[in-house]
Amino acid sequence: MSTTIGKAAPAFSLAATGEKTISLKDFKGQHVVLYFYPRDSTPGCTQQGQQFRDLYQKFAAEDAVILGVSRDSMRSHENFKAREAFPFDLLSDPDEKACQAYDVIKEKNMYGKKVLGVERSTFLIDKKGILRKEWRKVKVPGHVAEVLAELQALNA
Repeated sequence: MSTTIGKAAPAFSLAATGEKTISLKDFKGQHVVLYFYPRDSTPGCTQQGQQFRDLYQKFAAEDAVILGVSRDSMRSHENFKAREAFPFDLLSDPDEKACQAYDVIKEKNMYGKKVLGVERSTFLIDKKGILRKEWRKVKVPGHVAEVLAELQALNA
């Protein structure tokens, strides 16, 4: 399965905060902002989550749900969500099924070593489950506002 703009977004079903399982199909009739991030509680990931949190009402006004995905454990996700007061769910993908489906596992350089990690990426999925836009190699500053603008344009 791969991501192609204008085609059905890859399905997933993952454990989520609040002791539930979330699937893409749960959100038919709503837009989905699916963002993949490397690790809970790291500076860039915290800043990105805070920006989604701070603009959450504007996303909700556009009939969109926000879902954050990383390989972290549910315990880590629950702590991160509670500490940062995120009003959206975080999904745990320890076996990388969704990460692989959305092709976000990339080779990175960590302290001179090559490692496989999650490339910060965001996907905008419309109310019918069609992938409308993707952002790869995301830089946090200004990104969330850009995703909101794209969502607003989609609804216009």
